[in-house]
Amino acid sequence: MLQEESDLSLIIAQIVQKLKGSNLYSQLERQAWASLQRPEIKLESLKEDIKEFFKISGWEKKLQNAVYSELSVFPLPSHPAAPPEHLKEPLVYMRKAQGSWEKRILKSLNSMCTELSIPLARKRPVGEQKELLNKWNEMGTDEPDLSLFRPVYAPKDFLEVLINLRNPNYENGDSLSFRTHLGLIQVPLKVKDIPELKECFVELGLNIGQLGIDDSTQVPPELFENEHVRIGQKVLAEQDSAAAQQYIRQGSPTALRAELWALILNISSQPEDVLYYEQLKTNVIQHDLLVDSLIYKDVKLTASNDDYYFVFEDYLYQVLLCFSRDTSVLSHFAYNSASPPKSYIRGKLGLEEYAVFYPPNGVIPFHGFSMYVAPLCFLYHEPSKLYQIFREMYVRFFFRLHSISSHPSGIVSLCLLFETLLQTYLPQLFYHLREIGAQPLRISFKWMVRAFSGYLATDQLLLLWDRILGYNSLEILAVLAAAVFAFRAVNLMEVTSLAAAEKENYLRELKSMYLGDIVKIHGLFWLFKIVS
Repeated sequence: MLQEESDLSLIIAQIVQKLKGSNLYSQLERQAWASLQRPEIKLESLKEDIKEFFKISGWEKKLQNAVYSELSVFPLPSHPAAPPEHLKEPLVYMRKAQGSWEKRILKSLNSMCTELSIPLARKRPVGEQKELLNKWNEMGTDEPDLSLFRPVYAPKDFLEVLINLRNPNYENGDSLSFRTHLGLIQVPLKVKDIPELKECFVELGLNIGQLGIDDSTQVPPELFENEHVRIGQKVLAEQDSAAAQQYIRQGSPTALRAELWALILNISSQPEDVLYYEQLKTNVIQHDLLVDSLIYKDVKLTASNDDYYFVFEDYLYQVLLCFSRDTSVLSHFAYNSASPPKSYIRGKLGLEEYAVFYPPNGVIPFHGFSMYVAPLCFLYHEPSKLYQIFREMYVRFFFRLHSISSHPSGIVSLCLLFETLLQTYLPQLFYHLREIGAQPLRISFKWMVRAFSGYLATDQLLLLWDRILGYNSLEILAVLAAAVFAFRAVNLMEVTSLAAAEKENYLRELKSMYLGDIVKIHGLFWLFKIVS
């Protein structure tokens, strides 16, 4: 009991410290001072009167939302005596694997610098700065020669690293239960079974309505959709982040989604936020980074060739180039198993006082990275607001999809959950694909690592991301991936090779699929049915 109270006190202290450096804290301070001039504020009951003022004026709700937002990204509880690195990742072999992977990425980046004889960063000449500023909103029309640039890595390269991941304590197969796992991921992590999934995702039960599913059936829309929209409007009026997160688990009405997501992520377009974005833009104008070319290349290879997203090419450049300069992103490495890469001033290699993080945000983009931003362009058309939403989505969720960790929403756990679901509940299909050399994970990994962006139609993808936000978890990605295989099981039993499975339209053309067709919403209905 005392330990729990101590842990709670520590969490409160850390959140208070974090909020003290925020804009909200200074705003609350100003409001408190201003309230002293109000006649209803009495000296003898100063504390209670100011609290009441904050409650009536809506500032209490803003503070609650800020605290709730911090709790959403707070690291999992750990022993108070645990060293700092345990907050990033408790398992030593995971930390070592992530460290080795980071060295490979840096080696690839440095090799590119050497081969192309270009610096990691340089200041743009004045003429180049003016040219970039003039075409800031039309960067998609620019056609730089990127033929010599290559992505630092692709999802398939990352998958090979995860496949070779091993816990040294299990090298001799000490765990009988784990030896029965015949998938590609061979690390003994705890993932949810069906009863645990049902308990976690209870709002996705068969007896609860789902927007995007039940409103598309023969049921009159007023029985569900109209009522759901009315409740959503009430949630927005209350401006309660926790209520919005609970509400969105049943899907968001299209007209309310942008506001609901911003409320859940605690994003508001304040003048200082717009100014911060403009400062990042100025940094882009003034300095040229090698990662800029990687961003250009990735957008050209992915979003520019996508029927849904090619119209947002300019937005993608703006957001991603600013993101690469944003040092506030570095704070998420406190709970990320990864560490930001460092670069040293020429001639000062190894001297920490001459080290800088490169890129400034500590994130090296890979093939497909721009697809984390593309779907958000449908919701937000003001660049600074779009930027804030993406940055928050990244530091809450997306970073886990390309970092090696034991976190339940980490990509390793998602892969293991996906393979466990298939092996347990579709054993015949799993064994068939395994025997012909078409391990299911080799097909589904690219879906999960991009959170299905670029694979599902945008309206369907946003319904999926509703649930990611609603449950503050990425586990739904693994369940959906398993459900796609269940939905196409009959066809997949007929394929004879990995190439045939990947080429078949029923796996390649996910955009033609409607989530309602994939045996109800995100596969969870399928899972509930087979165990009921």
